[in-house]
Amino acid sequence: MDTLKFKLVIAYDGTAYQGWQVQKIGTGVQEKVESVLARYFSSKPRLHSSSRTDTGVHALGMAAHFEIPKTEFKMPVARLAIALNAFLPEDIRVMDATRARKDFHARFLAMGKQYRYLVWNHHAMNPLLHGRAWHVARPLNFTAMRKAAKHFVGKHDFKSFAATHNYEMKSTVRTLTRCALKKSGRNITITIEGDGFLYKMCRGIAGTLVQVGFGKFSPDDIKVMLAKTDRRAAGMSAPAHGLVLWKVFYKQPRRKGTKKKRAFPLRVFASFVVR
Repeated sequence: MDTLKFKLVIAYDGTAYQGWQVQKIGTGVQEKVESVLARYFSSKPRLHSSSRTDTGVHALGMAAHFEIPKTEFKMPVARLAIALNAFLPEDIRVMDATRARKDFHARFLAMGKQYRYLVWNHHAMNPLLHGRAWHVARPLNFTAMRKAAKHFVGKHDFKSFAATHNYEMKSTVRTLTRCALKKSGRNITITIEGDGFLYKMCRGIAGTLVQVGFGKFSPDDIKVMLAKTDRRAAGMSAPAHGLVLWKVFYKQPRRKGTKKKRAFPLRVFASFVVR
């Protein structure tokens, strides 16, 4: 059967959802998008995503794909995102919808991901960031937090920063290409990029960095935490509502007849995901 494959870039406010994935109890974002796809396509296509976000976590650049028989697609590709958004709830939006190559897979071809964690550091919470940022009222040592963040970059066993899951991971080793902090007024943004992430790993890193800012840990304590590979050795997990899946990175497809180019840092490929 001749089929067509499409890639979606999806943004959502995760407040009302039990994460991305279809749930036995509660509602996942995936379920909402698939129900709208079923309105247009009788084969009721399944969405395959690049990631799984947890309950309350947001996304700006969740990548996913679906495949349908060619005979079912009866609209211009440029209309697909508009058509889907017409029936999606306001807290979920398809930001981009494009035809994908036959060999594209949102999960298996992803080279890396970028998450951002937002902290509002002031005695009074900014009401415009309610549900979008972690309110930290105590003063933070931003310089110490920046020093600590550098220790996360590289290939490490991140078991100390991940929550236990109901299944055993084959490996808890991951490579972070970036862990950086930026301050703008009372906003502190923690940007974390890597080839993959463990369950609640980003939240474990963000929570520990805030505790470094409190003075509970020194920047060099991060090296000790990583070496112990024990969740009890690291700091707290930050609340879910400050975390956003910002981008998913894919390598640019190589055209036939062109020479293979040298690998570039993950950030180079951001433009191929979110326009």
